[in-house]
Amino acid sequence: MRPTSIRTLDPQTGPTLSVVGDTYTILAGSEQTAGAYAIIDMLVPPGGGPGPHAHADIQESFYVIDGEVVVRSETQTYTARKGALIEIPKGGAVHSFHNESQQLAHLLCLVVPAGLDQFFREVGQPVQPGQFLPAQHTSPEQLRQLQAAAARYGQEVFPPDYLDKKEA
Repeated sequence: MRPTSIRTLDPQTGPTLSVVGDTYTILAGSEQTAGAYAIIDMLVPPGGGPGPHAHADIQESFYVIDGEVVVRSETQTYTARKGALIEIPKGGAVHSFHNESQQLAHLLCLVVPAGLDQFFREVGQPVQPGQFLPAQHTSPEQLRQLQAAAARYGQEVFPPDYLDKKEA
């Protein structure tokens, strides 16, 4: 049976959140897709990006619209520049990305199934589109709280230096 209509979403209808100093806008979240997927627009300032994390049951893909990020895992490091696509398959690979350049990085993220959008809603702080809050040093207690929140969404969060230890 064919659907009777297509889904359209106006720009900036989803929430914009500050997460670890980055600014994420949820373009299509769990509510709009019945949990099938989420699409998140990510603005990552110089020095920004999430620490090491993993999600065994979520496939995550990033398309670099502008700028660049350094993507790290336990087995590789890759500088993803404008036009690059990064795919984190299901299975739980520990990974992170970091903007080591002096210009803003702009990424489009697709996660299947949805869930990261709900995690971002829980841990993020609402901001205006394009607004950035400074990233803050994560205390051991804050890391434990972040890990507990992540676990509720099928994720693991590791200490900031986790991948550095793997490369050593």
